[in-house]
Amino acid sequence: MDQSPLILLAAGGTGGHLFPAEALGVELIRRGFRVRLVTDDRALRYSGLFSKDMIDVVASETARGRNPIQLAYAGLTLATGTLSAYSLIRRLKPAAVVGFGGYPTLPPLVAAKFAGVPGIIHDANAVLGRANRFLSSRVKAIATSLPGVLDRDPALAAKTTTVGTPMRPAVLAAAAVPYAAPEANGPLRLLVVGGSQGARIMADIVPGAIERLEPALWGRLVLTQQVRDEDMTRVRAVYDKLKIKVELAPFFTDLPARLASNHWIVSRSGAGTVAELAAIGRPSILVPLPGSIDQDQFANAGVLARVDGAIRIPQTEFTSDRL
Repeated sequence: MDQSPLILLAAGGTGGHLFPAEALGVELIRRGFRVRLVTDDRALRYSGLFSKDMIDVVASETARGRNPIQLAYAGLTLATGTLSAYSLIRRLKPAAVVGFGGYPTLPPLVAAKFAGVPGIIHDANAVLGRANRFLSSRVKAIATSLPGVLDRDPALAAKTTTVGTPMRPAVLAAAAVPYAAPEANGPLRLLVVGGSQGARIMADIVPGAIERLEPALWGRLVLTQQVRDEDMTRVRAVYDKLKIKVELAPFFTDLPARLASNHWIVSRSGAGTVAELAAIGRPSILVPLPGSIDQDQFANAGVLARVDGAIRIPQTEFTSDRL
């Protein structure tokens, strides 16, 4: 039986949380550790480092709004998940539990606290997320992608280290590809993505913006766009009418390579996307997801906008004419 130390990685079930966990997992395995992922069932659809036999699913629920019934349900679900995670930790005896944000990290990291196992959290956003904010006083150490995230809280700042965002091997490979500026009369490669869950706003706005381009540009444009299944027909109809060279898909498993091969990206500004754009070095137009309590995507986009790496457009101003 393998007696090398085990590290439990905990992450929410979307790419922005899972990909940094995967990157750390790759490096830990290289250094001789064993790793397992604790998450929710959304993660089972992702390919990558974590095969199904390396994943432990625990119950979790996002606390949304102020409806007392919904809040009670979320609390009960998280409590159930914490009991399951505590049993898992007692059985596996990990050396540490490392969380990467999202509500599915609450049960394993709270359970780790009860079990006396060191807990660490990483936050890739420009502001600490709600789950990590709750856990911040309950863990041994905090890692952030960006400097100054916790400067206003001396107690938390004292145990915080700025480490950047762990990058998967695919991102590191893409970062080595130099930017090839578009040539006069050559192809213009545009990538449009909406985050790991897609974005209807891109389907609503981008086709109209393409229609408004000078017709001479339509023949040069090589467009790749993430489109939800329910929006596919109407989006494709616009591009077919304009005779645009286009690839449409609900999800791209090779996004780092696609970032590297395009001249310009239109995207949401989740922490993972912003970090990968910075690492790979591609200009972008970023449309932060509105409605977040923390306005984390707005802050994330600001990091690139302040160094002229991106143009930030609030969704209320994101029209076909503006784009």
